[in-house]
Amino acid sequence: MTSSTTMPGDRPIPTGVQLTALDPAFREDPYPILKDMRERAPIHHDTELGRWIFTRHRDVNDILRNPNFVSDPRKANSGTFSAEFLMRDKDAEPSMLLMDDPGHRRLRELVRRPFAPNAVEAWRPRTREIARRTVAAIEDGEFDLIDRVANPVPTVVIAELLGIDSSKHEQFKTWSGQMIKVAFTPVVDPADLATAQLAQENMMEFFREEIELRRRKPGDDLISHMVHTVKDGDRLSDNEIVSQCDLLLLAGNLTTTDLIGNGTMALLRHPDQQAKLRKRPELMKKAVDEVLRYDSPVTNSGRIVHEDTTFDGITIPRGESLSVSLAAANRDPAVHADPDRFDIERENTSLQSFGGGTHYCLGSHLSRMEAQETFAALLDRFPSLSFGTGGHEYAANPSFRGMNYFWVEGKA
Repeated sequence: MTSSTTMPGDRPIPTGVQLTALDPAFREDPYPILKDMRERAPIHHDTELGRWIFTRHRDVNDILRNPNFVSDPRKANSGTFSAEFLMRDKDAEPSMLLMDDPGHRRLRELVRRPFAPNAVEAWRPRTREIARRTVAAIEDGEFDLIDRVANPVPTVVIAELLGIDSSKHEQFKTWSGQMIKVAFTPVVDPADLATAQLAQENMMEFFREEIELRRRKPGDDLISHMVHTVKDGDRLSDNEIVSQCDLLLLAGNLTTTDLIGNGTMALLRHPDQQAKLRKRPELMKKAVDEVLRYDSPVTNSGRIVHEDTTFDGITIPRGESLSVSLAAANRDPAVHADPDRFDIERENTSLQSFGGGTHYCLGSHLSRMEAQETFAALLDRFPSLSFGTGGHEYAANPSFRGMNYFWVEGKA
């Protein structure tokens, strides 16, 4: 096994920014590059960005589920990816996404009940109504799927879950987009960073006002749940509630938008699978899981080594960053037969798309449900759905995969 950037007689392994969505080739289609890495250097030392990249399913699975590895960037060695790029404010407490136990376990227990499958299913009729109303407003012809469908549906669903007035829905999407543009990225434009900081300040101020409103007059929404939930005498602080709202809007909103966009792209590129789904709508749950495997909205996750650890003869020192490629693991032929084939009847999806272990995504059922209802609404509204003439553009968001715009044509 090798950890170098080259192998004898072979071309160099891409490294650094070349392995992020900031690189045009990787942004448009990362899968041939990841396949090459998985075959030639499945454990790759990216010295440019200070991380070790893993592309095999078994390594990704083991790392994400190892309870000894940590997530808090403050525990990473200086100069590593986790220390330099995951937290801009080194004095702040990390979000739940980057928190370790026991703090992570405490927060998760206080917020998990509304995300349980049965609780999410109670929102399915309302989600179906939002998706169908959104799609019904689109006239026959060409339209930007991201702008008209993939953006508004999850924005409205999450805003309603939080109990936010509909007049603020568009503002939330704007704030979310401005903040995600500088998240988890090694290259940041100073103007984008200033815009993101202002967006975060505005969002925090807004949520603090919402918390006070719910404290005086609770409702049947997620903010009210977080304000009034008490477990073993413990409750969330205002700062923790704001952090959870931020995380839900950033991670949950963007990734579901990308799931809808990526799934529509897959269905249009594979008309046989689109036809099959139209004919057999009972395959919808499998179809969404196959989209998550085939073209995951989240491409990377990571951990930090808690002590010197050896992988296949390579010793990685304590405090180093481990970057696991969910996208590569989801297409590993050791687990998935014919992995580059999009097959909505695939039995074994073995998804890595929602992470794993104690950090498995709380919103996984919600995201799946939103996508299922949105695809159903699209296929029902447009018996003919095909590529438009306006093309598409993938976003330069490292660790995420989705589109800025995607023109399609729908005909009744």
